[in-house]
This record gives sequence, C-alpha cells and structure tokens, in this order.
Amino acid sequence: MPTATPIIEVRGLVNAFEDNVIHRNLDLTVRRGEVIGIVGGSGTGKSVLLRSILGLRHPDAGSVKVFGKDLTKLNDDERRLEEQRWGVMFQDGALFSALTVAENVQVAYREHLHMPKLLMDELADVKIRMVGLRPDARDLYPSELSGGMRKRASLARALALDPEILFLDEPTAGLDPIGAAAFDELVNNLKHTLGLTVFMVTHDLDSLYAVCDRVAVLAEQRVILIGTMDDMMASDHPWIREYFHGPRARAAQKSR
Repeated sequence: MPTATPIIEVRGLVNAFEDNVIHRNLDLTVRRGEVIGIVGGSGTGKSVLLRSILGLRHPDAGSVKVFGKDLTKLNDDERRLEEQRWGVMFQDGALFSALTVAENVQVAYREHLHMPKLLMDELADVKIRMVGLRPDARDLYPSELSGGMRKRASLARALALDPEILFLDEPTAGLDPIGAAAFDELVNNLKHTLGLTVFMVTHDLDSLYAVCDRVAVLAEQRVILIGTMDDMMASDHPWIREYFHGPRARAAQKSR
C-alpha cells in the first residue's frame, strides 16, 4: 500500500537546452509504494524528467532526492550503491541485441555483484519466470522475440537486483490492446508482490486507469496537477480536460 513517506523528491528543477527551457521550478513528490503515471503533451519533458531523476542528465538548477539523498552530491561509489536500488525499463526495451534474454538479465549481476555462473543462471531463470516468459525464452535473442516478449525480457532485466523503485518509460507503447492489458496486470501484480514503487511515463489511458494510484501532469514547464484519476476528471485546465475527456479517454473509462 502507498504511504505518505516520500521516496523521490524533486524541487525547483530547471532543465534547458540552450534557450529552450523544458522545466522551470518543477516540483514532484513520489510516495513509497505507489504507482505514479507521468503524462503530458509532446515536448513537455517527460523523458527529460526521468533522465534527471536517474542521473543521466544533470539539471541546470534544483535538487533531486531519491531515498532521501541528493544524487547530485554523491560521489561515484555512493551513487553506484543507490543505483542498485532501482531498475529501469527503457522505451522499446533497449535490450542488448548480441545477448540472449538470460545474458541481458545477468548484465546487472556481472556489473555489480561477484557470483558464480550457476547462481547467475538460476537467478536469471527466476526473473524470467517472474515476468511471465516461458523458460526456453532464456536462450533466445531479442530479434527472436515478439514485441510483448521483448517488453517482458526488458522488465526481467530491470528487476534483476530486486529494486525498490521501478522506472518504466512508455512500457505499453507498440503493444496491441490485449498485450498492453496483460502488461498492466503484470505491473500490478509485481507492485503488490514485491512492494515496488513504480514511476511510469506513459500516454496510455488504459494504463492510467488500470495501475496508477496517482497521475502527474506536465505542462507549462512544470507539474500543473498531481492526484487521482478523479482529480484529473474534475480539473478545468484545457489540456487536462481535452486529454481526460476526449474520445479515447471515454473508451478507456468504459473498459474499466
């Protein structure tokens, strides 16, 4: 169950590319144990925000705290330890094409841990089963996987180190409605089983209804609203009304 305890705190975030300001004084708090969906129009900086939290981009101003620590002030060794506490599923999976599914999952073990190959194989098999892939998928290469299988393989890799936070970047993009619904159900199950906090960048209205405890809307260079789906529906902000009351939104509501 979500708690009031913050696990991610973003304060006064500024991100700019030369004269193009993407974020200005952006604030966001993510609670431990919740699934939060990040939505916004094109160019509002959803992925830039994600990269700032992950430390893949150094913001121009502001602070980003994860687990109560300002990541911009940690040295390399301290940061590496913190990074082991989260997993990331990048858009389109971003699997290493020359590695099998099992070898992709084992990348984190080779980078961060010292363990025999037999143990790495056993742990990889556990993660592969955990995300609903059949056992023989372990020896397949990304090019031999369907779109849905690639998503699940990428999720298995993100879960390799038993993270406390799971970052998902457009996890259902490119999936058919049945595959997307199955992935949403998987995320829900993993959240409850593993006690995960999930930070999900998405445009999928079905996913927002199916798995998110709260939604944060990016617009006007900041988070203009954060709350439940009921809060989204009650907002009179033009973009929020168009997004959550349009034809696709009504279809998503009816499917609940």
